Amino acid sequence: MHRILQAVQQEAAELTAIRRRCHEHPELSRQETQTMAYIQEKLAEYGIASRHIEHGGILGWIDGQNPGKTLLLRADIDALPIEESDCNLSQQRSCRSHTPGVMHACGHDGHIAMQLVAAKLLNQWKDRWNGKIILMFEQGEEESGPLAYLLHYIEEKSGWHIDACYATHVRWDIPTGKIAVCREAPMAGGFGFEIRINGHGGHGSRPDLAQSPIDCFHAFYSDLQALRMRVVPPLSGLTVSIGSLHSGSALNVIPNDLTFAGTCRFFSYDQAGKRFYEEFLRILDNACRTYGCTYDILHMPKPLFEVQNNPVCAKLAEQAVASYIGPDALTDCTPWMASETFAITARLYPGVLTFTGIANADKGCGANHHTPEFDLDEDGLIYGTTACVGYALDYLTQAPDIPFTRPDEPLEILASRNI
Repeated sequence: MHRILQAVQQEAAELTAIRRRCHEHPELSRQETQTMAYIQEKLAEYGIASRHIEHGGILGWIDGQNPGKTLLLRADIDALPIEESDCNLSQQRSCRSHTPGVMHACGHDGHIAMQLVAAKLLNQWKDRWNGKIILMFEQGEEESGPLAYLLHYIEEKSGWHIDACYATHVRWDIPTGKIAVCREAPMAGGFGFEIRINGHGGHGSRPDLAQSPIDCFHAFYSDLQALRMRVVPPLSGLTVSIGSLHSGSALNVIPNDLTFAGTCRFFSYDQAGKRFYEEFLRILDNACRTYGCTYDILHMPKPLFEVQNNPVCAKLAEQAVASYIGPDALTDCTPWMASETFAITARLYPGVLTFTGIANADKGCGANHHTPEFDLDEDGLIYGTTACVGYALDYLTQAPDIPFTRPDEPLEILASRNI
């Protein structure tokens, strides 16, 4: 087998260059025009065919020496509406966003770099493995919806039969050089919500003549805080928070309406998320009926599932890390309460999501994701790329038959689930 780590180390300059190019030119969800053009330029440079899927992203493909299994590798490519700080936790950054108010604060620039360099090496070695590799570069992961376009193309137009899938996510609290593989759900499911409560306003001195949306929300919020204890099993993790609340503008006027928004996250849709979602709507309806109000759901899609690592795929990923980086590189971690659209892909095909460590206190890398100080240690990308290449080669060489049952839910509904 190839000396994979050494081969990736020889591509360290390429990894860094790609990451910095993407970091300096971040683009928001559904606006990744330059990023996608750059990805296709790099794939063409490596001799890899690709196709732009409108509204969805880029799909590339590599054919091995002979027919065999088909493995999908996935990277997300969008940035966030955050103004990047000049420094990370302790020092000036190695590179900075050139776009005001937009930054790669979740590490997707690193994901692009790792997948492109992995693709370069796998293409160079394609005479040594059988099967097919699909490279999925997903637009708009932070907004969830664009994945549907990619999956519809793969399932209905491509003619491909995907046998397994793989992704990695950089993680702020795992040291550089370490790769974590969770046997349980590595990332949470959840749902977002934005709801307007419609009441009837009036003079602040006569609440008896009004139907206050604020009173209605207060009753709903009190019930919401008690809901977790009533419906969620004690060993099932679930959080809910309100991140936005707007109503009224004067001290002596009862407003007509109130709008609130927030998010719920959980590690088991079946044990916690499904019932909490249903009860959330029930207590909202009850509060509105009690206080003479109505409500409009502005945003509340069906919940996104938690990421589910297939046991066979997870074991194979652990073995790849131990074999190609070293046993000491494999580390444990707690599941991450953030959510990932890879959860949908992994419901369609057996797969695994690993975590690539990018924390390095000496370089000031260790701020949480989605913060202005977030930064990644570029050396960590070497190990994430090695783990990806090793997993792909092992999977395609061993070609395991993985027990797996696809969900009965139609693709259109499954792909519409998001936060």
